[in-house]
Amino acid sequence: MSIAPSAVIFDIGRVLYDWDPRFLYERLVPKGEALDAFLRDVLTHEWHFQHDAGRDFAETSAELIALHPQHAELIAAWQPRFLDSIPGPIAGMHALVEELDAAGIPLFAITNFSHEFWPPFRAREARLFDRFRDVVVSGEEKLVKPDAAIYRLALSRFGLNADEAVFIDDNAANVAGAEAIGLPAILFTDAGSLRVSLRAMGLPV
Repeated sequence: MSIAPSAVIFDIGRVLYDWDPRFLYERLVPKGEALDAFLRDVLTHEWHFQHDAGRDFAETSAELIALHPQHAELIAAWQPRFLDSIPGPIAGMHALVEELDAAGIPLFAITNFSHEFWPPFRAREARLFDRFRDVVVSGEEKLVKPDAAIYRLALSRFGLNADEAVFIDDNAANVAGAEAIGLPAILFTDAGSLRVSLRAMGLPV
């Protein structure tokens, strides 16, 4: 980009905050083969992705419990204890967000996140998210990254042209999806590397 972007759009999970179902279920199942099997075969990322796409936990959990009744209690714990799967921020990222905000750079986010799980997480992390002007949540819109429609919806809602912003995501497919509609994007690996990339674009970090 020859001109510094006027806004920064973040992904949330594994960019601003660490996330993994294992963080929760290590508290409920002893580490070892049983835990590994549960996360590999029962409470999978693919199953959880249904929530990001807008399905209600009551429906998805009933279906999964019907398939794995021996794990009913563990499956039922996913919604009420979901925040335990998000233990804290990615190192260095909240400081970077604060610097951009202090410099007057408009901040936004596009996240694949359940419409049911997002409000309590947003409330818990209000100190950070109060710095954001808007967040597009996939489960609320029933659109998910990397579908082009969610990026177009977000840009329209944010009042931005694609070339006026930069998007940051840890998933290569989501980065490619953004770039496909003309939204410049950075594949996130760590805060230090991101800081170098943003500085190269002319942003004050």
